[in-house]
Amino acid sequence: MSRPVSSFVSAAPFWLSLILVPLAIIGASAGGWTVWLLPVYGWIVTSILDVIAGRETGNPDTDTPEADLFWYRLITMIWFPIQAVTLYGMIWYVTRADHLVTWEKIVLFFGVGVISGSIGITYAHELMHQKNRLERWLGDLLLATVLYSHFRTEHLLVHHRYVGTPRDAVTARYNEGFHRMFFRVLTEGPGSAWRAEKQLLSRAGRSPLHGSNPFWRYGALQLLALVLAFAIGGWAGLGLFIWQAFVAIWQLELVNYVEHYGLTRRHLGEGKYEHVLPRHSWNADHKVTNWMLINLQRHSDHHYKPDRRFPLLQTYSADEAPQLPIGYPGMTALAMVPPLWRRRMNPRVRAWRKKYYPDISDWTDYNRGNLPMPKGAS
Repeated sequence: MSRPVSSFVSAAPFWLSLILVPLAIIGASAGGWTVWLLPVYGWIVTSILDVIAGRETGNPDTDTPEADLFWYRLITMIWFPIQAVTLYGMIWYVTRADHLVTWEKIVLFFGVGVISGSIGITYAHELMHQKNRLERWLGDLLLATVLYSHFRTEHLLVHHRYVGTPRDAVTARYNEGFHRMFFRVLTEGPGSAWRAEKQLLSRAGRSPLHGSNPFWRYGALQLLALVLAFAIGGWAGLGLFIWQAFVAIWQLELVNYVEHYGLTRRHLGEGKYEHVLPRHSWNADHKVTNWMLINLQRHSDHHYKPDRRFPLLQTYSADEAPQLPIGYPGMTALAMVPPLWRRRMNPRVRAWRKKYYPDISDWTDYNRGNLPMPKGAS
């Protein structure tokens, strides 16, 4: 049975992200133990609430008109000004606050990175998938505040097209620890995105230096974000800005690691791979963390139907897609300890392989990323 989605009441739980703003203000004004409120809420409290609230296995009607999604879209569209005021307001206040010592400022802006990473990049991800220019611009502005603008290109032109193949850097390989994958993505991602844009421009007969290359926009917006941080808070403000950006990027890539760990598409020969299916992404239907992350954990459906807006994303049963044992906050914490991660997830990957690909006996090339690049990949 489908769930109704058109009212503000049904959309209200997805506005839980607003709780993070007063937590940041409390931490900055009170200092001490309160600077831990943001990370504790982001990882621990939401995971506890998941256990209490249970799971949401119902699915909305995918034919719901876009006009009925106003209250869902609104929170993603107003988030950039909320995040910008919070981020730069915190830089202004903290760099002038005598009651905060250095460690408190560092922890506090780790928490600000929780806001700009877990919420800001998640909302940017939703916005960048839309067709209208306003939403895509808002997504670009959010990514500029974490110095990760190339993510839009890498995500849309590379990740969705080549997920589960050697071309996609953020498809974590079986037995690959997060820290190794994180370094690989940081070093390969920008170049990968540039090659994708270069290939796209080449098809249109344009040079990579053409004004339509979004990297010009990416660079200008990021430079503006850095200059503003320096203008408001000096060198200390710039340092805090860069620190929160790193934390946000770290969170994004932790989530990327969790979403596709060990899941690969079958190589059909000569650089051809099977189509992306729900089984190529880990699915999670934990209620509270899906509210906080606007259904990002319904990732199997997002890759299956990338144009579907977040309130209409479907969840899948264990017969249709692999399931995570807990929500993203708990899974990302587990990913930081590779031995514990492998103990929990490797048996699930092996079960997935046995279920969907019982005819494949040798997974060595899949594990090492040694299969041929997909046909047409740059």
